[in-house]
Amino acid sequence: QVQLVESGGGLVQAGGSLRLSCAASGGTFSRYTMGWFRQAPGKERDRVAAILWTGRTTYYADSVKGRFTITRDYAKNTVNLQMNTLKPEDTAVYYCAANFDGSVSARADGYDYWGQGTQVTVSS
Repeated sequence: QVQLVESGGGLVQAGGSLRLSCAASGGTFSRYTMGWFRQAPGKERDRVAAILWTGRTTYYADSVKGRFTITRDYAKNTVNLQMNTLKPEDTAVYYCAANFDGSVSARADGYDYWGQGTQVTVSS
């Protein structure tokens, strides 16, 4: 059973930074595509960033390009999301997700396991 546990959310002022981390256990982390999604109240869960199992290919939503960076640490079985120059519109619950077949999907239904989510609130 794969478990994903997010950490690092919180309250930050606009223009500030946060670093989210997702710890994976119970599976073969090195074979999974990993993604970060976010969901604001009343909105759909959208992909923010993803990183292939190779670690060499990343994907970003247009709204976060140049501000967010996704990385993975194979030794620690973690995937991280560095978020800089945060904006109030980045406020959401952020979720870590794993795709077992190694492919990359922009859709939430393309991922097999999910963390419980961590709240990010950006004040103006």
